Amino acid sequence: MSFFVALLVDGALAGAVYALVALAFVVVYKASRVINFALGEWVMFASRMVASGSHAMGLGLVGAVGLGCAGMMVLAVVFNRVILRPLVGQPAISLIMVTIGFGAFLRASAVFLFPGVPGSIALPIPPEPWFIAGVLLSPGKLIAAAAASVCVALVTWVYRTRTGVALRAIADDPQAAMAAGVDIDRHFAITWAMAGTIATVAGTLWMSISGGGGFSLVLVGLKVFPIVIIGGLDSVPGTILGALFVGVLESETAGYLDPLLGAGFSSVASYVVLLAMPMVRPYGLLGSPDIKRV
Repeated sequence: MSFFVALLVDGALAGAVYALVALAFVVVYKASRVINFALGEWVMFASRMVASGSHAMGLGLVGAVGLGCAGMMVLAVVFNRVILRPLVGQPAISLIMVTIGFGAFLRASAVFLFPGVPGSIALPIPPEPWFIAGVLLSPGKLIAAAAASVCVALVTWVYRTRTGVALRAIADDPQAAMAAGVDIDRHFAITWAMAGTIATVAGTLWMSISGGGGFSLVLVGLKVFPIVIIGGLDSVPGTILGALFVGVLESETAGYLDPLLGAGFSSVASYVVLLAMPMVRPYGLLGSPDIKRV
């Protein structure tokens, strides 16, 4: 029983960081209906920027994260303004291919912009594990999960503000939002800037708990798709539930099924659920059904 609880807690801590990564996807999709297939590259590029600020420039953790957030906000706003804006009204496949192409551009750029930069950032905490309620826990994972939870709460709060109401209005009906005086271009810029900031924090936290923040972080972006499909593409609470579910599923599967089915099955367990989810709940746990009158 203690083994099950330990895996449960470890999976929930990982799910908190997964939730933050997935939010970078959801905030964009909720406002613009753009599916960002390059999210893993965004997180990787942001983490390389933070690592460069910490190791190459000696800015310290706070300064490096601030540099990464500022750089990703600028990159995200320019990407929205220069690349996505001319594609308004084009087929969805055009937007998808643009995000994929931009992801390839980020991977190639990271090689030239950040050569020799270490792929890890250590949090200023003692490495010794903590023994809490009979469960051995990593302090790094606890702090990363706490920081991710605070960021998730902040994003949730933003959607309750005037800006969040405008973003929801744009998602429901862009023409009606424009008629009501909502500046769509400005709010799209805010959305992408939020996504860039979230990607930076998520990449930094993942580096701190995994010990690696190189190109392997691109694979973390792939975890987003089972999460958002299970939780609901346009639902922030659903994303949180989906992330916790995927984190716990991977942890328990790694503990119980990997020894029987082979190492690595835990990595694909969430995709097995992903295949079944559309047949049970096509819009996810808390997603909004897209009902159209004909």
